[in-house]
Amino acid sequence: MNQPLIAARELDEALGGPCPPRLLDCRARLDDPGAGHELWWKASLPGSRHLDLDRDLAAPPGEGGRHPLPGQAAFTATLQRLGVTPEVPVVVYDDKGGQLAAARAWWMLACWAGHPDVRVLDGGIQAWQTQGGELREGEEGAAGASDWRPTYHDDAWVAADALLSAGGVKIDARSRERFRGEVEPVDPVAGHIPGAVCHPGADHLGEDGRFKSPQDLAAALPQADEAVVYCGSGVTACHTILAYAIAGRPLPRLYPGSWSEWIRDPARPIATDV
Repeated sequence: MNQPLIAARELDEALGGPCPPRLLDCRARLDDPGAGHELWWKASLPGSRHLDLDRDLAAPPGEGGRHPLPGQAAFTATLQRLGVTPEVPVVVYDDKGGQLAAARAWWMLACWAGHPDVRVLDGGIQAWQTQGGELREGEEGAAGASDWRPTYHDDAWVAADALLSAGGVKIDARSRERFRGEVEPVDPVAGHIPGAVCHPGADHLGEDGRFKSPQDLAAALPQADEAVVYCGSGVTACHTILAYAIAGRPLPRLYPGSWSEWIRDPARPIATDV
């Protein structure tokens, strides 16, 4: 896998090169499904297309949780609509250090769909602006369609019924308070999956909103040859998988349904111990 991050200055140079990357704006707000498109439309990186968390990166909410994976056919159609091909690099960005939902897009493209060159803009749109990059209004017709049909890697994720028997460490990427069951601002049941360890995704970023160094990440991430990561709905968990990639460590698998799916079956065990 290629280096999963790209700095703003490096991106600026790449956009002026012989094979400029496809830019995908992944900004989102969990409490407002239409906010991401509006943010992109008002001001975004030149030539970018909007990749919507709820419409493109997830199936409708239901028994599979709040952001279940879309079907392969649906995601293939999205990639074709956006003109994504394996011959052209892709750069994804958001305004939350990759947590909403650039890391989810990176995981779906690179780890699941097998695109060979996907990178996350380190520091997001803020880093682009800090180094003097311009913003423009979104352009709906900026890219032609493609005919790429990815070969999906379903071994990159784990279903709910296989989670407890899956090998390795279970990593909960939510806040420590949510893990302990002290608060639950989103889902109707508090707690965590039994046997999991807590490693909040926010710990991957420095004060400047960029990822910490590979060395610092490698030292802080749970040490395990095999791991499965989950969060509230399978979005910020991808940020942890991205951190492992930056650190040069074996990638954990994703539990896409995460806590929001786990608690839908009352027979599944719940823990509140630490």
